[in-house]
Amino acid sequence: MTVKQGFGAYKKTSIQTSSKEQILLMLYQAAIKNCKKAIESIELRDIAKKGEYVGKMQDIIIELNNSLDHKIGGDIAKELSSLYDYVLFASTQANIKIDKKPLESCLNVLTTLYDGWKEAIKTLKNDKQQPEEKV
Repeated sequence: MTVKQGFGAYKKTSIQTSSKEQILLMLYQAAIKNCKKAIESIELRDIAKKGEYVGKMQDIIIELNNSLDHKIGGDIAKELSSLYDYVLFASTQANIKIDKKPLESCLNVLTTLYDGWKEAIKTLKNDKQQPEEKV
């Protein structure tokens, strides 16, 4: 088994044993990483890599958008869907125009969402760990 195969197996196991919340954060981390790499590729004038990283980021955003439950999520799901649509539109514009500014805007949106989810998950875990007060 090569190091690359070992890492792939580790990564697969990590995903399979993660909670839904951890997977959500991993998806955001991957989208952010690919967005940063796409920006870097534009700066380096590596057009092929730019397209690859934008495509990976968009695949993640599409998956996040498709996983929204509008019945349960209501207005929040609707707002998230709008933000995902914006990220898809802006990243497409960046890809076509070879312009990093729309990607920087995408990065801002993704980072804000990641930070918000991370804090919400942390709060939820803390609430679950605290024993309920007896009245």
